[in-house]
Amino acid sequence: MPPDAKFKREIIAEETEISFFIASGPGGQHRNRNATGVRLVHRPSGIVVTATERRSQAANLEVAFVRLARRLELASAVEAPRIATRPSRAVHARRQQAKRQRGKLKALRGRVQGE
Repeated sequence: MPPDAKFKREIIAEETEISFFIASGPGGQHRNRNATGVRLVHRPSGIVVTATERRSQAANLEVAFVRLARRLELASAVEAPRIATRPSRAVHARRQQAKRQRGKLKALRGRVQGE
């Protein structure tokens, strides 16, 4: 793990509530007797992350912190605002011409006049 990521993990750990629980699923006696599942709750944001796929508590803790860091990065990303654009004059003229064509076609669908 790079040094900056380690520092980031320590900062995240200060704001995180860590709890361990008995993970469900396959694994037999070891899995049923030991609290290897990890749940992290980031207090400021309320993001909850769990990890149960590893056999050891330490490995699950590492996986959970990586997931939490990724989720926090995604949550903090700011989407660029959309800048509205206007259609060009040529596009506007083409659209109006198409509307006139369609209107003429629809006008021909009515009853025949003069009979």
